[in-house]
Amino acid sequence: MEFTMPLTESFFPAIEDEEIVDLTVGDILRIAAKEDPDKVALVETDMECQLGQEWTYQELLQDSERVAYNLLTQFNPGDKIAVWSPNTAEWVILEFACALSGMVLVTVNPSYQANELHYVLEQSQSSALYLIHEYRGNPMLEIAQKATKDLPNIKSIIDMDNKDEFYGIGVSPVDLPEVKPADAAQIQYTSGTTGFPKGAVLHHLGLINNARLCADRVGIGREDVWLNFMPMFHTSGCALALLGCVQKRSKLILIKFFDPPKVNVLTEQERGTTFFGVPTMLIALLDSHEVSPVDFSSVKIAISGGSMVAPELVRRVKNTVDCGFSTVYGQTETSPVLTQTFPDDSEEDICNTVGQPLPNKDIAILDPKTSKIMPLNTIGEICSRGYCNMLRYNDNPEATKATIDEDGWLHTGDLGSMDERGYVKITGRLKEMIIRGGENLFPAEIENTLLEHPAIAEVAVVGIPDPKWGEIVGCFVRPVDGTEPKIAELIAHCRQHLSPVKTPTKWMFIEEWPLTGSGKIQKFKLLENFEQGMYQEQTA
Repeated sequence: MEFTMPLTESFFPAIEDEEIVDLTVGDILRIAAKEDPDKVALVETDMECQLGQEWTYQELLQDSERVAYNLLTQFNPGDKIAVWSPNTAEWVILEFACALSGMVLVTVNPSYQANELHYVLEQSQSSALYLIHEYRGNPMLEIAQKATKDLPNIKSIIDMDNKDEFYGIGVSPVDLPEVKPADAAQIQYTSGTTGFPKGAVLHHLGLINNARLCADRVGIGREDVWLNFMPMFHTSGCALALLGCVQKRSKLILIKFFDPPKVNVLTEQERGTTFFGVPTMLIALLDSHEVSPVDFSSVKIAISGGSMVAPELVRRVKNTVDCGFSTVYGQTETSPVLTQTFPDDSEEDICNTVGQPLPNKDIAILDPKTSKIMPLNTIGEICSRGYCNMLRYNDNPEATKATIDEDGWLHTGDLGSMDERGYVKITGRLKEMIIRGGENLFPAEIENTLLEHPAIAEVAVVGIPDPKWGEIVGCFVRPVDGTEPKIAELIAHCRQHLSPVKTPTKWMFIEEWPLTGSGKIQKFKLLENFEQGMYQEQTA
């Protein structure tokens, strides 16, 4: 229900007309299995978007318990279990198994290379790595063996395709431990100020309630069919989609590989009702539909986030699919959704705002210097306080202290404003984080990698606005005197050490930097100069 009382300042108080349930991720599956045992919960697909095995809620609980028993024969409650895989049924089962056994799931991007994987496993102190052999040409088992050679904390590398190994054939049931809603459930890695990802420690209470309230806002229910093509290593996939569906008893069809024409056909075939993806994904589905039309009449709602939604996209969805549209905003550290538009909001609100806060949390626009609440319609930092905030950054008390203040406000690093209705507009970021197609990228990580190249003296990475991706990675390079590195060579260097999405798209050589008085590179000035045509783009 929309909050209608006019605000007098940029502070939206926690509206407690929606219950915060004191449950765990394991609890919600147990309840679903008890109340709706024969309802189809999960359907897997292959790389061709062909349907595979399906699980009822009872079957999903049984398989999750089997894996939980197997985990407890090797590890202890509280241990960190890393999962490195695309969207598979085993991923889902492992998420619930960790929750039931009191272990903490560490989610890992399946496109990671060895140094990226090594960092996450070492920083999280994971005890095990669950993976598949290969995904889209990425030799994951080979990379994992390389990345874990000097990690004594990794006791096991488990092949999820090996059913005996995954389920622990012959393992007897054991008593599952008591798990509390406030306990850590997951560690998800996000960008950090040092240039290396920070592990946000998320708890059961935040994840399940945020997912349910997000589903409530758009009216998702028991008869809905949610095609999830968002990656499971994001909170969008493993929290909003999965945990939202379980609580609403919806059917979740897990898309292993996002192929727009095939997803469209599957939507028609299975009478899908919910689209949830970053704008680039929705654009791809609509583009495919124009070439090969399908029946979208079953779709009730399209949900998008990760970057601002263009008015043209909203109009295309409404004209082509004839469904509601909802924009979400949040970040990993907030489990993840802070604000969301209503399906019946005006096109202007859907396109120009990120909606009104979800219930049961305080949202405020604070002065970045004084932390005082800003007047209405005045730009400041978007901050959150309440049940959905992370517990901490894993083994990083300094970053935690810098993000969550003494009054409990989590500082998002995003700039925005709030109107008298509580609707929030995003205007920019205090952080340098680049959001490309919903993927969070941190410039320092890319810069550090490029600085290892012998021909690069200085480098600055910035986000460049892009109509398709929201932002793309732009790289400004000052070569070592007397050298002229080839762009193809620099790209190959990046691809050797980083996942493809982090590789810069636009390259510019520069002789003199715009600097602050203290000698720091003014990245905003680089972007301004580039947009004014002052730098020549280099091509491979």
